[in-house]
Amino acid sequence: MTEAQTNSGGRDARYRIAVDTGGTFTDVVVGSDSGDMAAGKALTTYDRVFTGFEAAVRRAAASVGWSGDEVLRNADVIVYGTTHATNAVLTGKIAKTALLVTEGFADTLLLREGGRRDAFDSKAAYPGPYIPRRLTYEIRERINSEGDVLVPLDEEQVRSALKTLVDEGVEAVAVSFLWSIMNDAHEARLAELIEEILPGVPYTLSHQANPTIREYRRSSAASIDASLKPLMADHLGNLRSDLVKYGFTGDLLVVTSEGAVLDVADVLDRPVLLLNSGPSMAPLVGAAAAPDRETVVVCDMGGTTFDVSLVEKGVVRHTREAWLGEPFVGHLTGLSSVAVSSIGAGGGSIAWIDGGGLLRVGPQSARSTPGPAAYGRGGEEPTVTDACVVLGYLDASGFEGGFTLDRDAAVRAIESRIAGPLGMTIQQAAQAILDVSASHMATAIRQASLEQGVDPRGALIVAGGGAGAMVAAAIGVLLEADTVLIPATAGVLAAYGAHRAPIATEFLSPLHNDTHAFDAESATRAIEESKVKAAEFAARFAGVGAEAEVTYFVDARYPGQAWDLRVQLGEAPNTHGDAADVIGRAFHAEHDRRNGTHDAQSRVEIITWGVRVEVPRPEQLKDTVAAGGSPESHRTDPITFGGESFDTPRYRGVTLGPGDKIVGPTVIDQPTTTIVVPPEWDATLDDRSNIYLTRKEA
Repeated sequence: MTEAQTNSGGRDARYRIAVDTGGTFTDVVVGSDSGDMAAGKALTTYDRVFTGFEAAVRRAAASVGWSGDEVLRNADVIVYGTTHATNAVLTGKIAKTALLVTEGFADTLLLREGGRRDAFDSKAAYPGPYIPRRLTYEIRERINSEGDVLVPLDEEQVRSALKTLVDEGVEAVAVSFLWSIMNDAHEARLAELIEEILPGVPYTLSHQANPTIREYRRSSAASIDASLKPLMADHLGNLRSDLVKYGFTGDLLVVTSEGAVLDVADVLDRPVLLLNSGPSMAPLVGAAAAPDRETVVVCDMGGTTFDVSLVEKGVVRHTREAWLGEPFVGHLTGLSSVAVSSIGAGGGSIAWIDGGGLLRVGPQSARSTPGPAAYGRGGEEPTVTDACVVLGYLDASGFEGGFTLDRDAAVRAIESRIAGPLGMTIQQAAQAILDVSASHMATAIRQASLEQGVDPRGALIVAGGGAGAMVAAAIGVLLEADTVLIPATAGVLAAYGAHRAPIATEFLSPLHNDTHAFDAESATRAIEESKVKAAEFAARFAGVGAEAEVTYFVDARYPGQAWDLRVQLGEAPNTHGDAADVIGRAFHAEHDRRNGTHDAQSRVEIITWGVRVEVPRPEQLKDTVAAGGSPESHRTDPITFGGESFDTPRYRGVTLGPGDKIVGPTVIDQPTTTIVVPPEWDATLDDRSNIYLTRKEA
């Protein structure tokens, strides 16, 4: 009888699996119905994602004496997070997609929003449209802003255009007509014609992809969504079939950019929700770790990227300005997503020397193939991970990635590419790589924080990811922070966040209104439509978790403003009562908080009515912490801090308990991460085994 059966009274245990597939590692967190938890990590496999997923599950199961086959077979729920959709858009590896637009508006994606990071850089190349102009087709039709048909849909022209798409070998179709958000009849009819003439070809209608008045964002969301449908159907279909082979019969949920999860069928209908979804889970852990703090800066450092997000009073910040790629020159959907800033500064970021002889780190990454030189898989470029091996941070013999680190290979890479050319010792070069990387990350935190009016010096820094705990103290010094929190699940931060994520989505109704000339009938119609959609969504997941939580919001602006603000209302406003006053006061307060000013006498234009539905999922994980005692190191290693070597004790994290205090310098080896405590810092465990790093001088 297995341990899992013993804990379940002799019956087969049931499991919940959360997986985060990153650019270098695939992280999993497995929870049993008894509340026990196990975490594992394996290299990401790009040709078949299930291979790396399975390896990580087996490592997690083996760490607590479970059977990997049993875990996969008896999983009730698998929550899957992936960067596959984002990477496809950024690399252009998408389906051949056509865009059908209202006659005269073929340049919507070309004229776009943004276009240049520096308004005065006249030499910058203007970005091309997401869908090539030659695959953009103008359709004779026109609906006005009131929803009235001015020009009927020319079905003969539509049939001709669709037959042309057959000859072009188009694999997906996006449709974006003017004011389809007010009257979707033409888009709906075109969908019927696509199914008739292009049977089996996936398509997206703009009023469904993103029902917003902003023409570019609606067209962009529809185009990106359509281009991802064949790719994600194949990707998620392969994953599902591989799981079924193992006997998996449970629910497959997928992480979305909204900081939530949805059923795989919903995501296949709207794969645009997968964009920027990878980093959306880590802030949930930060919010739970310090729910009472005014501001928490959550840092998730994996093998490829370093992600920064903000949590304010336990609430994760969202945005509708999440660019795919470089800001202003990338692509924009206008959909709500967790506000995350990402830079190419992970454990696999490559160190190199530029033409001026300066040391650089990233944004290029060694990824999982071939990986850092220390992985012994053919990599020859020096990386942040190699620097950590050379400095002694990483235990070469106890690395939990499924293989033994090759320190000699790391030394050779740094010697040949950095130390030799710059006339430095190996140790100096390794320290310089780490210092440059930490500087990049501190700059990213400052930028993300200050842009939102937050001083990072007054915020609690929560550091996680496989590599985050190694540089957390260094980042703290650069940000003048006295305390840094390393969650107990830091090494698998995003995967653990997926265990906490609710099933959630948003519904929008773009009906214009005005607080000084309030149209109660229009507002009532928008609210009632939202209530119906919210109820239908909640009913689908009845019994999955707690009762659905429904909250209302509006997107609004002052007259003449180009951009609107999202204003949370909580309950549905009384449209035949004080709704206008409630919305006005809420908008003035939000505008003042975000911009430092407001005009209480001004009317407020309501652009969109919205509702968010959340179904909290039961969290079955329990705290498995040992009692505190007198921690003892398992060995002492020479480790370099700031260019000086120290005889440094190493502790195994599993032997530490609440209340334990470890004096720096020290290194704490966890199964999925390594926590580095420099000489100027100490480490203390709280009652949930989170580790607080505090500066001694503080």
